[in-house]
Amino acid sequence: MKTKSLVALLALAALAADPALAQETAEAAAPVAEAVPTHSVFILNTLLFLIGGFLVMWMAAGFCMLEAGLVRSKNVAMQCTKNIALFSIASIGYFLVGFNLMYPGDGWSIDGMLGAFMPTSLEPVGLTDADGNFTGPGDITYASVGSDFFFQLMFCAATASIVSGALAERIKLWPFLIFTFVLTCIIYPIQASWKWGAGWLNPSDDTGFMATTFGAEFLDFAGSTVVHSVGGWAALAGALILGPRLGKYAGGKVNVMPGSNLPLATLGTFILWLGWFGFNGGSQLAMGSLGDVADVSRIFTNTNAAAAGGVMAAIFLTQLLYGKVDLTMALNGALAGLVSITAEPLTPSIGLATAIGAVGGVIVVFTVPMLDKLKIDDVVGAIPVHLFAGIWGTIAVVLSNGDAGIAAQLFSIAVVGVFVFGVSLVLWAFLHMTIGIRVEEEEEMAGLDSAELGLEAYPEFGKGSQFV
Repeated sequence: MKTKSLVALLALAALAADPALAQETAEAAAPVAEAVPTHSVFILNTLLFLIGGFLVMWMAAGFCMLEAGLVRSKNVAMQCTKNIALFSIASIGYFLVGFNLMYPGDGWSIDGMLGAFMPTSLEPVGLTDADGNFTGPGDITYASVGSDFFFQLMFCAATASIVSGALAERIKLWPFLIFTFVLTCIIYPIQASWKWGAGWLNPSDDTGFMATTFGAEFLDFAGSTVVHSVGGWAALAGALILGPRLGKYAGGKVNVMPGSNLPLATLGTFILWLGWFGFNGGSQLAMGSLGDVADVSRIFTNTNAAAAGGVMAAIFLTQLLYGKVDLTMALNGALAGLVSITAEPLTPSIGLATAIGAVGGVIVVFTVPMLDKLKIDDVVGAIPVHLFAGIWGTIAVVLSNGDAGIAAQLFSIAVVGVFVFGVSLVLWAFLHMTIGIRVEEEEEMAGLDSAELGLEAYPEFGKGSQFV
């Protein structure tokens, strides 16, 4: 192997000295490429999962900072508590049930519809079994189970983070955490198995329901529907049961309740933007070939372009409609652009990716006041960003991917929406009727930091401060 590597290096040196040797160099280097160990693909794919996974994990910090900046100062510590708790709950619940429920392989409880209820298990330490036998490439050829579990867990946790921001400032901590456990253990994995677990929305042959009914499978590359609209539907159901914050719609008008820290919210948005490269780029699910690596780089570029398009659309539109640029709309415009491109970040051109993201920014600017007219109180704009832009992004797949069919996309959006919204609505209603999900009026006025946690995020301001 060392000798062949030396041959390759000498060949490259000759090419640098004389470009006319290019063809000969390619021929000399070809055997070296073929000599790459068979387990290299396993290593590179595993590395992509791990890098993508910790980038998506960093999005948990982004959600936390965004929410902390957009709620009032008297509720900041509660948002931080909810975010670190929901991530931990997702990590445990996805291990206990979620991963195998989402990826049952041949172990479906109901074929194509309901996976297997069992904990996750990893490969033996060092890829050897109990008897010391090697179980590496040949038996395992794609990527490590541990890296796959780690990567998919981060998507599951991101779904719960979406719900947290929408229901902020008036929901009790423990009912929220109970809902989070069910969402990450059961609701999210079941619907995700229908698409990503090779379930009924993603048939492996031409005889499945989608293929025979629509002539196409449901396409959702990284989860505009499977992740983002799921969080949006769950948040919408919760907002309807929970009701708006005190004073939000008093006096027959919408009363603005400014966030406590816009620089913090901006930082959270940039963190999410960064993490999205792992979200979309890692969803290529392979880095073992030249084509895969080229595709990952294209996904990164389109993801960035869509975010930029969302920001600028929100900036121009708020200037046009309100006479001033709205920073919070610009931040949500970036996120809406990112959500919009998530269903198909590979096939669009850079220009089309920018346009898809820009439509996401427009959606946010119009749907935030629309929810207020309906008296649906969404503190951070999670429903416009993740639900409405998620629906748009899933539809937009047909603009660049010739394998997509509009009927299949719309049907799948509706199926996931009905399932998630229906189950979430029932669960929120059950929690409301049993243990209650909303704090008392006095506690809401005082702030959830002191009422639920007995502390304040910014104690130097004092309860009577104008910043509270």
